Amino acid sequence: MNIFKLSWKYLMDKPLSTGLNILLLALGLSIITVLLLIEEQFENKMNKDASGIDLVIGAKGSPLQLVLSSVYHIDFPTGNIPLDEAKSVSRNRLIKKAIPMGLGDNFGGFRIVGSTHDYLELYDVSFNSGNAWNKPFEVVLGSRVAKEKGLKVGDTFVGSHGIASASHEHDEQAYLVVGVLAPSFNVIDQLILTSIESIWYSHDEDFDKKKLEQEVEKTGFPKTDQARELTTVLISYRNPIAAVQLPRLINSRSSLQAASPSFEISRLFELLGIGIALVQGLALVIILIAGLGIFIALYSSLKQRNYDLAVMRAIGASKGQLFLLILLEGILLTFIGALAGLFLGHLFLYLLVMVNEQGIISDFKTFVFIKKEWWVLAYALSVGVLASIIPAWNAYRTQIAGQLTK
Repeated sequence: MNIFKLSWKYLMDKPLSTGLNILLLALGLSIITVLLLIEEQFENKMNKDASGIDLVIGAKGSPLQLVLSSVYHIDFPTGNIPLDEAKSVSRNRLIKKAIPMGLGDNFGGFRIVGSTHDYLELYDVSFNSGNAWNKPFEVVLGSRVAKEKGLKVGDTFVGSHGIASASHEHDEQAYLVVGVLAPSFNVIDQLILTSIESIWYSHDEDFDKKKLEQEVEKTGFPKTDQARELTTVLISYRNPIAAVQLPRLINSRSSLQAASPSFEISRLFELLGIGIALVQGLALVIILIAGLGIFIALYSSLKQRNYDLAVMRAIGASKGQLFLLILLEGILLTFIGALAGLFLGHLFLYLLVMVNEQGIISDFKTFVFIKKEWWVLAYALSVGVLASIIPAWNAYRTQIAGQLTK
């Protein structure tokens, strides 16, 4: 007797009940799956983007906002800071490297970031074509920017004022693409990189065109005889003592603000963790309801199949085979529901990525299997087993004489 084939036929005999139970289980598991995928990739991405950055210096305001805007480029800057004060603070002996940055413009929603070649070295980039900028208004494109905007070395474009959307085009001077980066799978893929001088000159009402032929500073801070501003400075510590002394020193003895990416992101994970736990709790309730539905379906069908089970016993089926028959039905239901749930979870993440083309999840891998999904599958199967135990036990206790003489 083929137990698997019989179990499958019994499930197919009631397609509506079977389909609803599978759908309910799949919905609960899909929620858990997409949360696991987002949680793992989000944490990996945040840590990767902040690698090598121990401290961020910027204008007073929200430290989390300062970190998000300067490291991850997903929020508005807290403001600008005087260049001279930033240079003064960066001379501290506890600082190994300081990378200045200027923000404020975008092209088609992609941020234009002014910095030095130190920023490229921070992420250890490689070029698909061209090379780094040497003069004002020369830019290097992240791989995603080049792909989505269809730009290549030698093309030009005009930047717009603002971080997220165009409000006023700086059409006085166009940017020239001199390099395109290879995919780095971090934040730099969706940035347009140029010199800080480019950011300054694009906001000047009138500047000396001769400066366009002068080479820009490739490391350290740009030189100028004017009162200029930066948006932020990325800091690398010289030794562990700096983590204790430097933030307190800057926050108490200057008009600037110092924020630690690792500390602020830990706080962010804690806040997000509460919301994720609530949604996961809701998903677990849905799965338990699905398990209850499977139990009711099997228990109800068992009452209608007592005669069939008695006949099977009469023609030679053992009690263990009847037990296994009902148990296998529950396992088949949950296994199919689990596979459907995993697929729906990946599909939902794919749709999220599609509608957030420039957000923080824009480069998430949607159809990649993570180890935690094995636990989702195991959990689903355990629900199926538990939901099937009582009906299977009742099938095991089926009395031949009692059923056939009714």
